Amino acid sequence: MNGRGVHRSGTLVLSFAMLAIGVALLVESLAEHAAALSGRLLIAVLFVVAGVLRLRIEMRKGRGE
Repeated sequence: MNGRGVHRSGTLVLSFAMLAIGVALLVESLAEHAAALSGRLLIAVLFVVAGVLRLRIEMRKGRGE
């Protein structure tokens, strides 16, 4: 595996980790009936959005778009 392959794999792993952390925070916040504007809920949504966008960008790069 060359340097680009390692970089791509690392990006995918970290993107999935961000997504998983965001979902876990989201579930935990909703289970505790957090307020709509709580800091934890905001961070959870931001983690999910960041993970999804990183995955989407990496997938586009992989197809050559």
